[in-house]
Amino acid sequence: MTLLDQAHHRQRTTAPTRTALPAAGVLLAAVATVVWSGSFVAARALGDSVPPVQAAFWRWVLAILVVAPFGARAAWRQRAVIRRHLGWTVLTSLLGVTAYNTLVHQAGLSTPAGTMGLVMAASPVLMALYERLGGVRLGARRTAGTLTACAGVALLVGSGGDAALPGVSDLWIVGAAVCFGSYSALLRRRPRELDGPALLFTTFTLGALMLLPLYAADVTVRGGFPLTAGTVGPLLYLGVFSSAVAFFAWNRAVALVGAARAGVVYYLQPVCVALLAFVLLGETMGPAGTVAMGLVLGGVALGAGRSG
Repeated sequence: MTLLDQAHHRQRTTAPTRTALPAAGVLLAAVATVVWSGSFVAARALGDSVPPVQAAFWRWVLAILVVAPFGARAAWRQRAVIRRHLGWTVLTSLLGVTAYNTLVHQAGLSTPAGTMGLVMAASPVLMALYERLGGVRLGARRTAGTLTACAGVALLVGSGGDAALPGVSDLWIVGAAVCFGSYSALLRRRPRELDGPALLFTTFTLGALMLLPLYAADVTVRGGFPLTAGTVGPLLYLGVFSSAVAFFAWNRAVALVGAARAGVVYYLQPVCVALLAFVLLGETMGPAGTVAMGLVLGGVALGAGRSG
């Protein structure tokens, strides 16, 4: 085989990979977004029966149990890498595990699930801003997709309905959006030697350990919560799906396509929450909400593709 033939062979074998990786990243971001949409409903369901810190702590204990069989050994093998990047690992765990989800559960005490989904839709703007400040060129197509999806979210907020504009008590979810956007941006600085299972197990464990003093104090003051179908079921969903499955999918998506492009897909979240509210609660959004959904979906389709 000549050198020219070898070059053509490499092009044929590598081109599908270059095409498949962005598609896989967008799909994984969509999986995480859909699963997380259900977590707002679950957090709202737990608001009256499980204190926020206790709900956050036990979801991460469950998540650790899920990822331990394949993540604990990987983390042990890569312990030198984790020690070398301990500052990044601790900050990532604090933002993405300890703070973000605790704030979501705190907001679930009084904030409707629809409102939480709408406010969280602001986090992709922060992701894109971080990437732009880091020197990443977003491109005209991705910028247009982001602005279109933003317009859809703004119209969704302005259309009224059951999800009212956030008030002072809803600042918890605003803080959660900032934490999640910052966490997603930090993922782009993930050490290359640290693989996905090791990252999940390490951040979940560190995040739960940082929550442990707050959990102990909360149990001392308030006591525990009843183990019923209404508490165990949502916690299992949060621990297994919203934590282990969704975080694995999201982390991999950001690694494949970047936080900004994955963030465009994240704009689907308020749409997914609205659809869940319609299916589970019988809530409707009206004509304006339908148009808003179309804008969000169009923005996602535009911005999640190749930049240009």
